[in-house]
Amino acid sequence: MCGITGFFGTGNEAVLKSMTETLSSRGPDSSGFYIDNDIPLYLGHRRLVVLDRRGGIQPMWDSSFKTCVIFNGEIYNHHKLRKELESLGHRFSSSHSDTETLVYGWQQWGEKMFPFLDGMFALAIYDRTKNQIILARDRFGEKPLYYSSTNHTFIFGSEMSPLLKHPALQSKELSNISLQKYFAHGFFPATHSPYKKIKKLLPGEILKVNLKDISITTGTYWKFTLGDNELPAGNEIDWAEELKIVLKEAVKSRLESDVPLGFFLSGGIDSSSILVNASKYIDPSNLKTFSIGFKETSFDESKIAQNVANFLGTDHYNKTCVIDDAKHKIPNLLRKLDEPIGDPSIFPTHMLCEFARKKVTVALSGDGGDELFAGYDPFRALKFASLYDQIIPRPVHESIKFLAAKIPRSDINLGMSFIINKFLRGLKNPASLWNPLWLSPLSPQDISELFLQPLEADELYSEAIDEWDNLENHSIVDRSLSFYTRFYLPDGVLTKTDRASMSVGLEVRSPMLANNLTSFVQKLPWHSKIKNQKTKWILKKAMYGELPDFVLNRKKKGFGFPISSWLSEINPPKKDLASINNEWLRNRWKKHQTGKNDERQALWCWIALTHAIGQ
Repeated sequence: MCGITGFFGTGNEAVLKSMTETLSSRGPDSSGFYIDNDIPLYLGHRRLVVLDRRGGIQPMWDSSFKTCVIFNGEIYNHHKLRKELESLGHRFSSSHSDTETLVYGWQQWGEKMFPFLDGMFALAIYDRTKNQIILARDRFGEKPLYYSSTNHTFIFGSEMSPLLKHPALQSKELSNISLQKYFAHGFFPATHSPYKKIKKLLPGEILKVNLKDISITTGTYWKFTLGDNELPAGNEIDWAEELKIVLKEAVKSRLESDVPLGFFLSGGIDSSSILVNASKYIDPSNLKTFSIGFKETSFDESKIAQNVANFLGTDHYNKTCVIDDAKHKIPNLLRKLDEPIGDPSIFPTHMLCEFARKKVTVALSGDGGDELFAGYDPFRALKFASLYDQIIPRPVHESIKFLAAKIPRSDINLGMSFIINKFLRGLKNPASLWNPLWLSPLSPQDISELFLQPLEADELYSEAIDEWDNLENHSIVDRSLSFYTRFYLPDGVLTKTDRASMSVGLEVRSPMLANNLTSFVQKLPWHSKIKNQKTKWILKKAMYGELPDFVLNRKKKGFGFPISSWLSEINPPKKDLASINNEWLRNRWKKHQTGKNDERQALWCWIALTHAIGQ
């Protein structure tokens, strides 16, 4: 795993090295540069060694010095692609570098290479023949990539921090609409970033820069779609058997590593399924598993994780987090994030990554399972939401909301007051707004008050609404699956995992996002994923007999930490942010601390924003 950055236009070697140094936590093992003052083009790379220590040095060129690649990620099917490229006459100099596969893959196939790649990646290719820089990002956006075109200079990087180091990016002005969307979602939806001059490349997108005039063109090489393909052959029992096979293959493909490898284990169906499949290739006693626990029972998953570890016989490690960890670590973590993340679970995720990094350099996680197999509670709420929307008149709805707001705040994980108020927030709005409003830290009215201007939900949630409207002929479940998979997964879940892991130099892999598995899941009808209000039905069916009943029958438990109660022991931000009503947030903080309101999500968004980009 690595960090990449570079620019074309104004600047010099000192600027490049300063930019590259900001990515040292992503690539703690070494750095590499390509500098051509005449073009002028500058490429920087920080490396975390996982495969082929000697042969994987970057920037990497082909033998004729026509193609150069800097790359952050892993290509899991690189051995297969290498054999095909060798049969076509390409000669490799490394023993097993996946980066070199990208070099010759580009020469052989050009843009047609990207759909072949099974992996996570953000990369930059310098094609000397075409006089182009090509940026590309993996299908689901596991690896980030930012860019800016300003003052006759094109700049890019794995994070925003190297771009902000470049003198051509003179304006560090924050984007109001981006900040508003941040408080609406808890993350910055691509292509938005906190800054007006910086954009995020979309998952599955290619960007080409013509070095003659710095003109930019973009295109999409892959997009996750549902319901547009023919059903797989057979019935649901056959589908479960097929899913078992493709999941096993997906896990196997992500086990290659020249450094120690481990597994995140929550005791849920996703992480347990990955672990049980890994145990078919590696002796379970050699599988290192890691979990995080809390003293607060409703948040603690350590006991069930230990039970799964005992069932399989893994070498298991658990760490218990306490409030003192939060007091000391949260400010430093949030300052490292570069882009604020409004999901408080970034903290336990970071603690888990830091804990695992003491033993391993690579870890496998269950990211993607909830989105692909309808694992979230809102999927079960859709049926009730549709019925409620049809029969409850608007005046009655407002009365119900008023009464629900009077329910005493509960600091437990997914407490009743939290669930009811979230559920009611989305209703009596168009169905296209249900999912984003259920996730939202603040309502549109709250955001209008925070930014001291009237704001419409259509603008705040425009990306989610567009995605919903594009699937007009699909079921409400499929439209929700698309929202979580194409929107919440890349910009929320995967961004959180990337920042938490890369801040400590740990590579995290997600077998659930393997090409063969996602291609198969795309074809499955929604009723095989949620059946009789049971989420992940098809995955549980596939794992029947492989995992114990206490895993298969376990109720979904979100990965979080007791931020609601811990906020009473964390000081509110002292620094004011321009363009928002800071006093409004301070009043919310007071109401939360007195137990009058549950403001955990909004207050965390404020803390994260202030620490990461406070001006």
